[in-house]
Amino acid sequence: MNDEQFREYIQIIHQQMAVLYGNLRQFNPPPQQAAEALEEIAAALGNLQLIYEEMQTSVEALADVEEGLFRQNQQFIADRQHYYNLFQFCPEPYLITDANGLILEANQAIATLLNVPQSYLAGKPLAVYIAQSDRQAFRILLNRLSSVSEVQNWEINLCPRHGEQFAAQLKVAIARDDIGFIETLQISVHDISQYRQIAPSVQLPVTQTIPLAPSLPQALDGLHVLVVDDEADVREFITAVLESHGIRVTAVGSAAAALETLEQFHPDVLVSDIRMPNDDGYSLIRKVRELEAKLGWQIPAAALTAYLEEDRAKVLAAGFELHLHKLAQPTELIAMVTQLARGASKGV
Repeated sequence: MNDEQFREYIQIIHQQMAVLYGNLRQFNPPPQQAAEALEEIAAALGNLQLIYEEMQTSVEALADVEEGLFRQNQQFIADRQHYYNLFQFCPEPYLITDANGLILEANQAIATLLNVPQSYLAGKPLAVYIAQSDRQAFRILLNRLSSVSEVQNWEINLCPRHGEQFAAQLKVAIARDDIGFIETLQISVHDISQYRQIAPSVQLPVTQTIPLAPSLPQALDGLHVLVVDDEADVREFITAVLESHGIRVTAVGSAAAALETLEQFHPDVLVSDIRMPNDDGYSLIRKVRELEAKLGWQIPAAALTAYLEEDRAKVLAAGFELHLHKLAQPTELIAMVTQLARGASKGV
């Protein structure tokens, strides 16, 4: 029943009450009990009418509030879209990362500068696109951000995908949460290679002259890791993360290439994908363990899997010490390699 129907219903009852009351008045004298009953019904209807009017007033007030909230929400959506468009189509390369340099958002300009699809950047560490010679220095600069508040200006060499490295200036603004922890880093990027050609400026200090930040695990110092994965993007990602912590990395794309590499040097840690064409990670670890028995080596190994729970028991039974999901955070990857390196140093 809508408002109009309710109003008509009340009006009809009032009319019927008036007819009944008129009929009672024809009796002389009118029945006392019937008259009193009609008066009580009339009073109840009056109260019902009053309640209805009050409810109607409340409904109208709620409708006004709802309309106001709707307008505010529409304005919020419009403002958000406006600022999103400003971010996306800003001619200045711009990206947002977490405290560890993992890219959260990136606009089209930075994607063009790095020669990658825009959708590819989210979830990748910025270190992937930093020149190998500057990655450890970049990691140290990130570690120092916890003790600074002002905007930082860094000069660093970037490597676009399938392109030549170039000098860039990174302007880094820090956003913190309510208790002071770094929430995001807002980074604008400027290609300064042309200015460098005219008047070369001071480069980032080479990593040998920068003392290692206390937060870097000592177990990683001088570590050499062999990474095996058939996907080039995954190899790039792992290599960038490890090298940004001062780890030497040799990355290959197959189990066969890994076995050939093992003929040339003894890695401190092996990190291998499981599902690869031809020989998979299980086949590789069996052959590595056979090689260890012949040469007296000890190579702690971790498996990278896409199906964590499904593969857990199988990879451990095959001879891997640890396993990690392919989509793990960089900090998890570093923690895993650190654990393997420390275990090897203790003879575990």
